[in-house]
Amino acid sequence: MTFAWKLALAPVLLAQGAWARVALPRLPEPAGARSGVVGRGEQGPVLLIVGDSSAAGVGVSTQDEALAGRLPRDLAHRLRMQVRWQLCARSGLTTAQAPELLHDAGPADVAVVVTGVNDVIDQVPTARAQAAREALLAELQAHCGVRHVVWTPVPPMDHFSALPQPLRWLLGQDAAAHELALHHWARLRGDCSHLPFALPLNDPTLLASDGFHPAAALYKLWAEALAEHIAQAVWPRL
Repeated sequence: MTFAWKLALAPVLLAQGAWARVALPRLPEPAGARSGVVGRGEQGPVLLIVGDSSAAGVGVSTQDEALAGRLPRDLAHRLRMQVRWQLCARSGLTTAQAPELLHDAGPADVAVVVTGVNDVIDQVPTARAQAAREALLAELQAHCGVRHVVWTPVPPMDHFSALPQPLRWLLGQDAAAHELALHHWARLRGDCSHLPFALPLNDPTLLASDGFHPAAALYKLWAEALAEHIAQAVWPRL
């Protein structure tokens, strides 16, 4: 059904897509450390965060407000342990391009992967995106010794206020298809999991000024959900 709509609306979608690429503001990746150690006590999990602009923290001014700043602190607090962490992220990356980031990555116990939006924007088929996740998982295990990968949800892009209609609705349909495929795939594996967190993007205050990336409040909610998942469902098994 979505394919039929794409064919019918092709001229409009092409024009809106071209407009969005030119007109939407390009927010910078925030300043701040991309690795560190937080918490006290014995050594806990070594954490690696990999992904696209949302992993990199676009939408806020410092890494302290972003996912990579918040998640290690929240996890260390829940575990009452030290957490060593590293961020490897770059704006615009698809899942297939994410292994490029791992050349500078060190060993890690747990990886959090934030990709999917650019797969939808670049119209990567769901099957090809899943193959890319398989390849990224294998690379994380082989290169970094990762013991468990947490895949974060593909966001509901029909709530990205920066995008015009009907482009927004159709990208939302594609994002939902990618999210469903990711959920089913991760559920069948023992070496990874899918974060059970519904991104509450129906609240426009949770988006940054570009209407596309997370604001500080959303990064906070997202980090809390990840920390709880890792502390309760991942780290005890490792």
